[in-house]
Amino acid sequence: MEKFIRAFVREFESREETATTFGEPIVAFADAEHPYIRGLKELVSGEHLMPSDVMSEAKSVICYYVPFTPDLAKSNVEGTMASPRWARAYEELNALFSELNERICLKLAEEGYKGATSARATSFDREKLISDWSQRHIAYAAGLGTFGMNNMLITEKGCCGRYSSVVTDKPYEYGRPRTEEFCLYKKSGGCGICMKNCPAGAILPSGYDRKKCFALCTENAAIHKSFGNSYGAEGSQVCGKCITGSPCAFRGF
Repeated sequence: MEKFIRAFVREFESREETATTFGEPIVAFADAEHPYIRGLKELVSGEHLMPSDVMSEAKSVICYYVPFTPDLAKSNVEGTMASPRWARAYEELNALFSELNERICLKLAEEGYKGATSARATSFDREKLISDWSQRHIAYAAGLGTFGMNNMLITEKGCCGRYSSVVTDKPYEYGRPRTEEFCLYKKSGGCGICMKNCPAGAILPSGYDRKKCFALCTENAAIHKSFGNSYGAEGSQVCGKCITGSPCAFRGF
């Protein structure tokens, strides 16, 4: 499955209409009945779906992380608003996820299994600003990384990228939540660069203010209207300033 996902990413970025180059994906598998996943209704939202809500026979969740590149990140370091390159990459990666997940489901069907994606993975409550299918929390259960102060999941390759997932009835060798802390601030009180980099002042030692973060993303959407609107907004609701200039952006590169 990892080879399949990596090959598709390379094929997608080679298309004439794709402007973005991506890093090498990381793939892991979560046990659909893992205690951490079962606890997401308490941890994230009472409406958070379980894998069994997506597919009654669910055994696994295929989780994968697709990194951006250091070159793309550099384009988004300066200024308060997101760079056009960053906004376009965000929308192109969303398009990649949509097509790749369909391909994964077809591949599973060829092997005699089922695959499905959560219909709520591409939407969120615009009052609570919480998703009922948290890609990052599912990926955490699979062992892909640990959470930083900016609420991003830091993998072995960093956090400058995005996550997607497919629920399946196929069993895999499952990962488990990491015991090693990847966030330097949480680990030793050092760093904290993501807090300094956030133009909205949404990241503090006391926690993450999602409303301040979303307000700036909404401002960006009013500017970046030409690359699509994956989540039903008028433009690309992006920012990324907290990760593009931080040490955890490309951890392990």
